[in-house]
This record gives sequence, C-alpha cells and structure tokens, in this order.
Amino acid sequence: MNYSFTIPAGTADMKLQTYLEQELQLSKKVRHQLRMDNGVSVNGDVSNFHVTVKADDQLAIDLPEADFPLPEIKLGDANLVDVLFEDDHLVIVDKPAGVKTHHNTENEANTMINHLAAYLADKNEAPYVVHRLDQETSGALIFAKNPLILPILDKLFEAKEIKRTYQTVVDGRLPKDTMTVNANIGRDRHNNRKRIVTAKGGQTAVTHFETVEKDAQFAYLNCQLETGRTHQIRVHLQSIDHPIVGDPLYHPQPNKAERMMLHSYAINFIHPFTKEEISLTTKANLWD
Repeated sequence: MNYSFTIPAGTADMKLQTYLEQELQLSKKVRHQLRMDNGVSVNGDVSNFHVTVKADDQLAIDLPEADFPLPEIKLGDANLVDVLFEDDHLVIVDKPAGVKTHHNTENEANTMINHLAAYLADKNEAPYVVHRLDQETSGALIFAKNPLILPILDKLFEAKEIKRTYQTVVDGRLPKDTMTVNANIGRDRHNNRKRIVTAKGGQTAVTHFETVEKDAQFAYLNCQLETGRTHQIRVHLQSIDHPIVGDPLYHPQPNKAERMMLHSYAINFIHPFTKEEISLTTKANLWD
C-alpha cells in the first residue's frame, strides 16, 4: 500500500525517523519493517531514517500489506453517500438518521461504512472508522481512507483538536441560555444499552449547551462536546430533565417526533497532512 504526500508548510525540520514516529504515529514495528524494506522515499529517492526532512518534501511510504491489509467490507449502496468533503486521506459524509455507522456482523450491508465502501470501491480505496454517531443521530461523520492517517485522526480526537457542534431539540427551556454539564457517565446496570450520570466512578464527561431558539414547548440548542462518551449529549440532557425529543432510550415519550432530534451539524479541525483548516457544516440543519 503506497501513499504519497507533501510534508505541509510550517512543519519543522526533523529526522525522518522522528517524523514517522511523532507526526505519523507509526509504531516501532512498522518503522522497523519500513527500514528493512527500504519502504520510504523522500523526493523520489529511497532514504535512510537519519536524513532530515522538511516542509514541501515529497514523501512516499510503502506500508507493508501484512500489517495493513485492506479491510473486507460488504458493499452497500454508493448512491446513499452524501459527501461533504473528500481528499486522498479522508472523507466526511452526511449520515442519515436511522443508519448505523458500521456493521456489527459480516452479513450487514446497510450501514454507513458499507455504503461508503461501495462509493470508494472504484478507486480501490476503503473506509476506516474514526468516530461514531448513534444510529438515530444524523450528520457529519469522518472516515479515514487509509491506515496511515487513522491513528493521527485518533490522536486529534483524544487531544480535543477536532471540534464538533451538534444541534438538538429538547423538552422545555434550559435554566440558562448558555450552560455546561460536567458529570461523569457510566453504564446503567439495569439496562446495558443505556448510560447514566453517576457520582461514583464512570468517565469524565463535559458538554456545553447554547440555546439558539425557544418556544412554549421546546428549546433548540447547539451542543459542543469536550469529551466523547457514549450517548453523552443524550444522557446529560436527560439528567437535567430536558431529554431530546424523539430519543427512544432517554425520553419517556419518544414518539413525540418521527426521529431523534440530534444532528452533527459542524466539524472544524486542522488537516494533519495539509495543515489546511477544514471547517464545514451539513447542507441542512435540524430545524429548518
């Protein structure tokens, strides 16, 4: 699997070994294999790992297929893919509500990753899951297009450098137009599908809420995740008695809407390979 790219402007000069380890997050095992296979070229020449690389150098990396096999994904329907952004390294799609992010069994073919695999098949590319949206949630969803960028995107999420804004509609009005919920989230021991706010244990979870509109029945919110726990927005809103309209797990009357009113509306981050700012919104928002 050969990948070529230009080291982006602004990158400090460093040894190739350091670049592969720190910037590309390649494991010691993979770096050793690349060294043994002469698998890295700089500006068209096979290079040893002590050469200095700098911004605008052309880097080509031949990843060992034994360590990076193309994932085998059953092909779905390419016509169901709505691309918001795409380049050689990643693709951002607008996932419909009701579609799972990825399959749980080999026989499934109606998830977003199956549809995207069909879309990428003609290019001899395959999608890799970077993060997930709940099945009932719609909106912007990032997939890697090669295993080289996958751990880098993972690190960006861990470092909170990928900003996501969600839109939601909840029962009632929040006590403040701008507020933050900082409450740990753990498993519900009575229902393994659910999560709960817990005072003991659990994982740190922080969500910021801003009321955009409100009426007699509902509040229309923008939400920003500081952490990324399972069902985080849903659990935090339910914990303050403002459940998401249509939420089948956390709303006592989920049939108040045809779908769960939660939408991943905007994504903003610095592309790790090009250093360009990627700032996009979906074509439609939740309440228009």
